[in-house]
Amino acid sequence: MGTLSKLARSLHAFHRELSRVAPAAPNSTRVPGIGVALGGGFARGLAHIGVLKILEQEKIPINFIAGTSVGALIGAVYASGVSPKEMEEIAGLVRFRDFARWTVSRLGFASNDRMNGMLQRFLKVKTFEELRVPLAVIATDFVSGEPVIFRSGELTAPVRASCAYPGMFLPVTVNGHTLVDGMLAYSVPTTPLREMGAERVLAVYLKAHWANAGPPRSVFDVIGQCFSIAQTKMCGLWQGDADVVMEPEVAGFAYDAFDRAPALVRAGEEAARRALPRIRQCLQLPASAPTSVPAVQPQPAKTLA
Repeated sequence: MGTLSKLARSLHAFHRELSRVAPAAPNSTRVPGIGVALGGGFARGLAHIGVLKILEQEKIPINFIAGTSVGALIGAVYASGVSPKEMEEIAGLVRFRDFARWTVSRLGFASNDRMNGMLQRFLKVKTFEELRVPLAVIATDFVSGEPVIFRSGELTAPVRASCAYPGMFLPVTVNGHTLVDGMLAYSVPTTPLREMGAERVLAVYLKAHWANAGPPRSVFDVIGQCFSIAQTKMCGLWQGDADVVMEPEVAGFAYDAFDRAPALVRAGEEAARRALPRIRQCLQLPASAPTSVPAVQPQPAKTLA
């Protein structure tokens, strides 16, 4: 028995030493779960398409997406399976009238109810559960001022609520809650991505004052400029949860510049290319990164309306 015991211990020690010196299996480097936070910015949000286009071209995997306002719209379309190239083609055709209509109301100048039909045409799925990438859509509760984070159920109403820009669009009611633009809660939704499980967060911030130099031309310039000022003041609330912040140069674009979609997409592409060295350093990716990432399952939503 003593001889057998010594032999067993020797074999165990040999196996342990062999395991210690054995080379690592190829492609065993683990890439952290990556989240992309898409901020608000009305038509300027078309720059998000350019960012997603470059991330996809560079094979930088996206495991989570969170979107506020137009970022929720772009994020939902992308997460449903529409490619950045297809999105770029769609953006060249979309105009304000495709998702909004002017109305007479004490609560706003327009309704975004036409977004229902637009999303039904463009989304490849109807619910959060069917998305190919886990998504968080951010809205703001009009009564409490608290963020409302949608991560399950039907997609269209939460996206509409996230895009309900106060003063311009009527509030949207979802499950008995009166909701307005998510930009009031999270101008760039980095924190919800951390709560979803993202280990690295890439944020896209559309920093720009909306009004042109000189006095405002309309009530929309007044509203937009006030939001821009508030958005700038709120930067400290979300930047701490961002590993890399991309800022497309969109200052020269009007809030409703949907007719300049190609230029806005290019602005997003340029911002993403400028950020690539920081992104690769943050993710510890090689110069060219055909990396594979283990599948990440969606987690239960923390906050639901």
